[in-house]
Amino acid sequence: MSPNGSMSPNGSMSPNGSTTPNSSTAPNPGPAPVRAMLVLGTRPEAIKLAPVARAMAASPHFEPLVVTTGQHREMLQQMLELLNVQAKFELDVMRQRQELSKLTARLVDGLGEVVRAERPDLVIVQGDTTSALTGALAAFYEHVPVAHVEAGLRTGVADNPFPEELNRRLIGRIARRHFAPTPRAAGHLIAEGVPAGEVFVTGNTVVDNLLWVLEQGVGRDQFESSGGLRRLLVTLHRRENQGDTMRAMGKALRRLADRGDVEIVLPLHRSPAVREVLLPELSGRPGIRIVEPLGYADFSATLAGCDLVLTDSGGIQEEAPTLGRPALVLRTTTERPEAVEAGAARLVGTDPDVIMDATVRLLDDEAAYRRMAKAGNPFGDGHATARIVAQLARDFGVEATAASTAGPSVTPRPGGAGSYSTA
Repeated sequence: MSPNGSMSPNGSMSPNGSTTPNSSTAPNPGPAPVRAMLVLGTRPEAIKLAPVARAMAASPHFEPLVVTTGQHREMLQQMLELLNVQAKFELDVMRQRQELSKLTARLVDGLGEVVRAERPDLVIVQGDTTSALTGALAAFYEHVPVAHVEAGLRTGVADNPFPEELNRRLIGRIARRHFAPTPRAAGHLIAEGVPAGEVFVTGNTVVDNLLWVLEQGVGRDQFESSGGLRRLLVTLHRRENQGDTMRAMGKALRRLADRGDVEIVLPLHRSPAVREVLLPELSGRPGIRIVEPLGYADFSATLAGCDLVLTDSGGIQEEAPTLGRPALVLRTTTERPEAVEAGAARLVGTDPDVIMDATVRLLDDEAAYRRMAKAGNPFGDGHATARIVAQLARDFGVEATAASTAGPSVTPRPGGAGSYSTA
């Protein structure tokens, strides 16, 4: 890739933008490190880009420049410290209940200033947030190539989830390196006209980071029951679920708690729209423990300690199968059908009766529970980061260095279709 985002004839470039020939000889001595700007603003982005930032920081061939946009400001500071990631720039763009259009404008402007000041060789974005889209746009406007981590996820419905589905489609038109977590995601990109040579199946970095943080042993399980109760971890926050739909989900959780044989832990999202609906429904109910948003280490430990997950989140659909925890997805669409097809997750929608029936079946039918728990993980083997960094090193004509912080020393449960490229 060259600084204007186009491919050089031989497919590689040096950090200063000049093309370098592909050969079997060693690279020129003392090449400048590739300056890679990593844009993140939300908790999922921090989780999934942290392994990349750590690996680049451990390599003499990369200089990571981490920029936080402040979308999840309160959640990010402690998380980045835990994940051993140092942010170089922090934007101040968030306002109470600001319109999405105003947030987008502020982010493009603020990130554009950082790109112009730092002139990175590459901008890396992750996923489908407003931070990711505006990071890609800011780079494109300044003729800096973009790499997209977790590329190619699609629901096929432009406004569901909103605005994430359109965000990731637009990033797909901007990026010049697409790191897809699964073969299906790679297929979406190629079907949309992205050149196959720009798409790489790597697995998902969320697996890398989950295994890394569990190895640290620093998180605290939030469940209080010592035995006998089934442990349900619930997360609800999706914009398209807010309002009456989420209120109905809350009623379903009350019915589950009334069984008397479950303990429900609900880390409550900070969004006022979520709190205004769920707190009146669930606060003080026996069997339901509402906690403030958990740090990543505590959330990971709680996920490892649960029996079953009910979630409208995207990333948890990837994390739960890594640990053999069945996931019921409280949405009408999912951009991660691989988990459903593997049998590790089930898309149950938002109807409270359906949610109740699906949960009760897994609580009462041991064989059905075991089938989901042992379905395996289609999202990776814990080494996505190493593949991403190695490919970028080849693109820029520098030698890849395996970083000890990039991957885990334990292996996730294998499963799912598809292979992961090591070329």
